[in-house]
Amino acid sequence: MDRKKVGQLSTAIQAAFQQLGAAPAAAAVSAVPIQEPVNINQAAPALALPRDEQEPPDLTGLRKELERALVPEILRGDVALRTGRDGLVISLREAGFFDSGSAGVKAASQPAFGRIAKLLGEGQYNIRIEGHTDNVRIHNTQYTSNWELSTARSTEMIRLLVVNYGLQPQRLSASGYGEYHPIASNLTETGRALNRRVDLVVVGKLEAVSPQDLRPGNVH
Repeated sequence: MDRKKVGQLSTAIQAAFQQLGAAPAAAAVSAVPIQEPVNINQAAPALALPRDEQEPPDLTGLRKELERALVPEILRGDVALRTGRDGLVISLREAGFFDSGSAGVKAASQPAFGRIAKLLGEGQYNIRIEGHTDNVRIHNTQYTSNWELSTARSTEMIRLLVVNYGLQPQRLSASGYGEYHPIASNLTETGRALNRRVDLVVVGKLEAVSPQDLRPGNVH
């Protein structure tokens, strides 16, 4: 109830008590305390917050810049952006960036990768690069397992970012997860295509760790 309705109810009760002679006016009014309305949104869980409110401001700004810079690639499904547990995830699909069974980045995708690298290089971001595959076994002259292929793709991305675009090596890390972190079902071709990807996980503008920080006495 709002204040107006509470006031109307208090007046009605007061009039009834006065007619019955059961209580003075002051007591009748005080019998119905007026409380502030309850805002039910205060109890909403964190998951109900908009995506922008779950991201650090620098990552929200970066995501919006990437969305503007990668419109064609996003519309084709070659690039997907999402907010992950550790930060902003830039997901590069195999179909847009790699030949099947290869770690080399396609020449046709270099302009898009360059736009991504430029935006990442403008901020002091820490970036974890994760290679992923589907569950179809691979065995060619270069790689004998999906572990090797996923790791090779992530390290190739690091090489390009450092050598071609000048990103700081101490802010980059690489990992290969093979087929074991799927984002879709491997039972369909569509799902397998989504799982074949390299994710650039941008974890924010954190301080880079220097070799001096790792010396005895400096680690806490």
